[in-house]
Amino acid sequence: MIANLPHRMLLPTDTGARSRGDLLLTGSTGFLGMELLARLLEDTDRRVWAPVRAGDDAEAEARLQATLATLVPDPGTYSERVVAFAADLTQPGLGLGARRREEIAEHVSEIIHAAASVSFTLPLEEAREINVEGTRLMLELASECRTLTRFAHVSTAYVAGDHSGDFGEADHDLGQGFNNTYEQSKWEGERLVNARASELPVQIFRPSIVVGHERSGWTASFNVIYTPLRLYARGALPLIPARRSAPVDIVPVSYVARSILALDDADAGRTFNLVAGPDAPTMAELIDLTVSHFDGPQIRTVSPAVYRRTIEPVLMQRATSAQRRWMEQTKVFFPYFSSGARFRDDATRAALEPHGVRAPALREYFERLIDFAVECRWGGRK
Repeated sequence: MIANLPHRMLLPTDTGARSRGDLLLTGSTGFLGMELLARLLEDTDRRVWAPVRAGDDAEAEARLQATLATLVPDPGTYSERVVAFAADLTQPGLGLGARRREEIAEHVSEIIHAAASVSFTLPLEEAREINVEGTRLMLELASECRTLTRFAHVSTAYVAGDHSGDFGEADHDLGQGFNNTYEQSKWEGERLVNARASELPVQIFRPSIVVGHERSGWTASFNVIYTPLRLYARGALPLIPARRSAPVDIVPVSYVARSILALDDADAGRTFNLVAGPDAPTMAELIDLTVSHFDGPQIRTVSPAVYRRTIEPVLMQRATSAQRRWMEQTKVFFPYFSSGARFRDDATRAALEPHGVRAPALREYFERLIDFAVECRWGGRK
């Protein structure tokens, strides 16, 4: 049964340059952070410092051990290489005492800041509290590290917002608006990181829509494309507001993690778009993959403007209160099915080529994504 298989299958990784100082990883109990943590422990011999939102260090250790138990067969094997401690991105000084900060300053030579609020519906000030002010606090901590070689900040390709057209690694402010507070707060977080580029060895990584592992389909996050896929599997998706020609840029979590770790020796100050780019499927191609997999009826698409103006009001009027709540929760994903942004990743591909890292085409692993999701009841169990 797929759900009982190890969630990751190791891919070749160049680890020759990674027996260095300690690494601090934020977001280690989140989706991408879990994959990064597993690869760091299995592919390198580095010690990992893992701040965890918890009441005290004991609770932080318990939370991280529970996460490790879902990642590796014998988490005790790595107990000496993981330092879990309580911290909070929303508290002054991250909630850390002077002694802990001094330990980090002395031992940590690299920081990967993967923690974030990924909610699309938070009020802007709440999203900023984590994605902007939390990043500011992490940059302050980085400035105290005596041998820092890299501050890798995980952003999102969707800082492109509602921009239509090419969006490359060097692009940031093109006058775009934003579809939600997540996009805006991550854009503001990038601006903050770039402002420190003259003082700190910063890098920015922008994944697009991140889905499960390319080898096993494993995911800890069943949102964005999983939402309409789940509906279709249940026979409840007769149509979707989307543009059939819109690119749907999707990458597996394994590619994102491998790329962040492989580019630890890339020049400071660079931004990398971790995207499918020219290989991204269109919405029509994603629909075809879905229909073929389930051998079901065709999915109709309707203009997002027509949907909002004529169809959604009728559906909302006829829906129960529970259905209305569900519709409100899911419609935040619709802009990603009619996006006009085309992500360019020319420089990123060139940087990754010597490491043998590439983003696989969705058709290469789509079946595994669906099989894992179905086996796990779309997040009902893992």
